[in-house]
Amino acid sequence: MAPVTATTMRQVVAFTLAVSVDLLLFYASGFTVFHSVFGHFTRLWLCAALRWLALIGVCLLTLGVPKALLIRFITAHSLLPAVFETGTNAFYREESQCGQLGDVRCWLLFSGASLAAALFWEITIPDTDEEAEGKEQKQKSRVLFMRVVRLFRPDYPLLFGGLVFLSLAVICEMFIPFYTGRVIDILGSNYQENDFLSALLFMGLYSLGGSVSAGCRGGLLICAISSYTCRIKVKLFGALTQQEIGFFETIKTGEITSRLSKDTNLMGRTVCLNANVLLRTFLKTLGMISLMLNLSWKLTFLVLMETPITGLLQNMYDTHYQRLTLAMQDSMALANESANEVVSGIRVVRSFNTEKHEICRYGDRLMVTHTIKTRRDTVRAVYLLARRLTGLAMQVFVLYYGRLFIQKGQMTTGNLVSFILYHSDLGDNIRTLTFIFGDMLNSVGAAGKVFEYLDRKALVSTDGKLQPDQLRGHISFSSLNFTYPANPNKTVLQDFSLELKPGQMMALVGPSGEGKSTCVSLLERFYEPQEGEILLDEEPLKSYDHQFLHKKISVVNQEPVLFSGTIRQNIEYGLKGCSLDEIKDAAMKANAHNFIMQLEKGYDTEVGEGGGQLAKSERQRIAIARALVRRPQVLILDEITSSLDTENENKIQQSLSSIPNQTLLVIAHRLKTIENADQIVVVSGGKVKERGTHRELMDMKGSYYKLREELFTEGNSPQ
Repeated sequence: MAPVTATTMRQVVAFTLAVSVDLLLFYASGFTVFHSVFGHFTRLWLCAALRWLALIGVCLLTLGVPKALLIRFITAHSLLPAVFETGTNAFYREESQCGQLGDVRCWLLFSGASLAAALFWEITIPDTDEEAEGKEQKQKSRVLFMRVVRLFRPDYPLLFGGLVFLSLAVICEMFIPFYTGRVIDILGSNYQENDFLSALLFMGLYSLGGSVSAGCRGGLLICAISSYTCRIKVKLFGALTQQEIGFFETIKTGEITSRLSKDTNLMGRTVCLNANVLLRTFLKTLGMISLMLNLSWKLTFLVLMETPITGLLQNMYDTHYQRLTLAMQDSMALANESANEVVSGIRVVRSFNTEKHEICRYGDRLMVTHTIKTRRDTVRAVYLLARRLTGLAMQVFVLYYGRLFIQKGQMTTGNLVSFILYHSDLGDNIRTLTFIFGDMLNSVGAAGKVFEYLDRKALVSTDGKLQPDQLRGHISFSSLNFTYPANPNKTVLQDFSLELKPGQMMALVGPSGEGKSTCVSLLERFYEPQEGEILLDEEPLKSYDHQFLHKKISVVNQEPVLFSGTIRQNIEYGLKGCSLDEIKDAAMKANAHNFIMQLEKGYDTEVGEGGGQLAKSERQRIAIARALVRRPQVLILDEITSSLDTENENKIQQSLSSIPNQTLLVIAHRLKTIENADQIVVVSGGKVKERGTHRELMDMKGSYYKLREELFTEGNSPQ
């Protein structure tokens, strides 16, 4: 057997001394001398103060400074008798059985109630570090909820109208049980036809008023929710499109679409509807409690004892339910991502015969979601069982004591029926209040994800203001060091410096994955270099206005992306007031006009999703036309000739060479595309290895010469 420590001994002594002192003062409050010297209320509160001071003193002397939980218990234990007696006298002009003379039963009753209150406080509002973190999370949820409410500002008139009809519906619903009990009393005693018809009339009017008001309330709230959801979707979509490219490389597409489609709906519907239910239930609860107090204040206090038990159950349920709900949302986002990957890459899946593998992968992710959902539903089922058992026990108590009160003549049968009807609704309302408040905090978990995206600031700033009237197109890469956000451990560019003069053509060559396309991405400001900077006409690239920069610098990639719509809409994509003549001129330079005119609808031909109705070379030429219609000062061609035949390539080269003063940056694998460039740069290992004209580099017989032999050979012999 473990030895008794000094701390345990102090605690035992403190408990014994505290109980003795408290019982002495509690019994002393009932002595005749106290009644003769002090008034009733003065005696109550003076005794409460003396008990509090005595118990705090015992704790200080034996245990040192008491903890917050102990202070709360001592305060509730000392003040509860005074509060109870004062409230009883104020509301009912009578004293309870503990009012005249305190005994050990009253002392135990008050002690138990104080202990329950202290424990309820500790569970719902904890003080330990671990539980304080949960408290901080709840506070964060409240802040998020208020942000959601503020976003409803344009819909406040609709919400106010809903609140008015909500109040009318509550008032009407409250009086229906009251008149039900009155009808029973009229039928059970001396029947009066006028009273009976009057009660039935009022019941009908209140029922009709409640139904109409509830319908109007629901209609207004649905309109508010629809407006809010549409607005928040647009707001979130706008925030997402402002993010840097690295953001979309680190965040899965399925997660983004889940936030945009599901979480925004959850924000609007759940939060608003829960707020509606919360207000309606709160108003109805207050009205029912006041009516129940008029019917029987004793039974009312009895049923209110159910509240702390319900609160404890609800708090434990909310903690587990919220955690599992967030886990399920993340799991569903992963499952959606898996499905999106397969749908978007169905050709690859089919070519590698991996349908079964993808089905299994999708099934596994769905099974994870199913497991989490099962656990969540199990928690809910246990909670509902405990909640219903608690309600059933309280109904038994109400019926038992109600029969006693009827026998004593303290209430009528009709009053008991009305009280039971109110109690049935009251129990549901109290449980709804505790559930809805927690559910609102749960629902803002989805809002937290949405606000996380709304509040996120793009790592690549677009706040530049520079818009010069003339742009020469002089580009300088100065001592760049760069790593991709998705792979920060791999350096792509190292001390990379390069100069592209106005009106010249520069070609970047080198093995794949050595940094050529990265230069294009940095020039387009998809990313920011970790060190160094890029200058355009001696000004930092980030100083230029975002829209101006991307009009003056156009890029055509190896894999062009077209959007659903017509050819004309794809060529003029992002431009306003672009005429058909300008579109045709750009299409002619891209050698696309002829094949477009051969189509049945010409420039109004639909390209299909992703341009799927067109051949790859046709999509490539439309992408070139889309770049040229902007009349850019700097044009970047990133290995675009891989999908073009020699004839189209020659025609496009001739068109591009005829554009005066245009700076051209080319990344290509075909010799004819680059041999006439003003400068050829060999990029390897993220550094500039060689630079010069085609002839100069061939004479050096270095890296370019070897690459030409390996990569740039066309046909059977080098050209």
